Amino acid sequence: MSLSIIILAAGQGKRMGSNLPKVLQLLAGNPLLSHVIACSKKVGADDICVVYGHGGEQVMASFPDPSIRWARQAEQLGTGHAVMQAMPETPDGNQVLLLFGDVPLLKPQTLIDLISAGGTDGAAVLTVDLDNPLGYGRIIRENGKVVRNVEEQDASEEERAIKEIHTGVFCCPASKLKEWLSQLGNDNSQGEYYLTDIIEMAVADGMTVHGLRADNWVEVMGINDKQQLAVAERALQLRRAEDLMAQGVGFADPARFDVRGTLTCGEDVFIDVNAIFEGDVTLGDNVRIESNNLIRDSEIGAGTVVHSNCHIEGAKTGPNCEIGPFARLRPGAELADTVKVGNFVEIKKSTVASGSKVNHLAYIGDTDIGKMVNVGAGTITCNYDGANKHRTTIGDGAFIGSGVELVAPVKIGAGATIGAGSTISKPAPANALTVERSRQITIEGWKAPQKKE
Repeated sequence: MSLSIIILAAGQGKRMGSNLPKVLQLLAGNPLLSHVIACSKKVGADDICVVYGHGGEQVMASFPDPSIRWARQAEQLGTGHAVMQAMPETPDGNQVLLLFGDVPLLKPQTLIDLISAGGTDGAAVLTVDLDNPLGYGRIIRENGKVVRNVEEQDASEEERAIKEIHTGVFCCPASKLKEWLSQLGNDNSQGEYYLTDIIEMAVADGMTVHGLRADNWVEVMGINDKQQLAVAERALQLRRAEDLMAQGVGFADPARFDVRGTLTCGEDVFIDVNAIFEGDVTLGDNVRIESNNLIRDSEIGAGTVVHSNCHIEGAKTGPNCEIGPFARLRPGAELADTVKVGNFVEIKKSTVASGSKVNHLAYIGDTDIGKMVNVGAGTITCNYDGANKHRTTIGDGAFIGSGVELVAPVKIGAGATIGAGSTISKPAPANALTVERSRQITIEGWKAPQKKE
């Protein structure tokens, strides 16, 4: 049977204290709703419908996915009313799974198990046991089957002692759901249509409602404020760390680690504390990431060590490189094997060939560095003339002294040596010493400026 997933995402989220719609609040670098949509796709949904309301244009603009169907809830009249907006275009022959845009930690396998429990002609509800279920509706079972949900204010003392609660996640045939929704009333203090009444309607219709317990509360928790968002963040990051550890990745402390995207690791990778990975990052075999590093959309070659406090973005390194501490690789930085990039070195849109070293206090931009080159401390490439960028080329085996300025466009020949303190604006020949310095003089009688009284 084909599957339609309806995601309720129309809420404003006033408790977030933010102008951003609740489902666009970031969890692990991505909106809450994106996690629910990604989970839906892994379940194998043929039809994904998002019910939007508050900040609708902003929400839709954040997900330009043509496979997503959108349904507008103009008035906030309860969860039942929200589902009604999605049903006209939902095929009668489909199974329907109801999810929430602010419940981002559900696992695909949990939903697959729930759908399987309901079967093709039954219904299933996802529940969870809470030590303190205060404020939640209780699940009432008879002979192991769910027969109704009772709200706390309507529950007897015996029913209030029940620890199993309704998460709101529910699946059933679309044709039956349409029937039940047409029978929902809003005769309550809020004047809203509540989905919880569907369970009793299903039972009254002779349908078996299966209850599947989630493993823990965190997986099904809704995010309503920044404190809950922080709890979810740590839970998701720990889940990701556990997945990586199962693959053999070592951590100094898995509680101090963040992935805000996709991290792919080879064998025997070690990650120290406070490492952050954003976008699409790949770490090769035996890579060691020391503390306090940010790596974004980059590929780190096998055997490479990234020392503490580096910022790497849009870069690629070959094997056995050494980076940092306090280095910055900007987009377009490409290092070959056994390259060393040291402290307070910035490299942007440049290639550095095998065995070369840029160890101290240097800026390399729009440059091609050959093999076995040594770039001295304080060297910079002057790649910008105020209007355009220009490239610098440094041949194999060149030695660039300390405090050198290479004014692009310029070419340094293979094996050339550039004397310390030189400003080079013309080609430097191969295998020769090039020095450019003004004559040193001392000004007799010069006096330092004095502060005015």
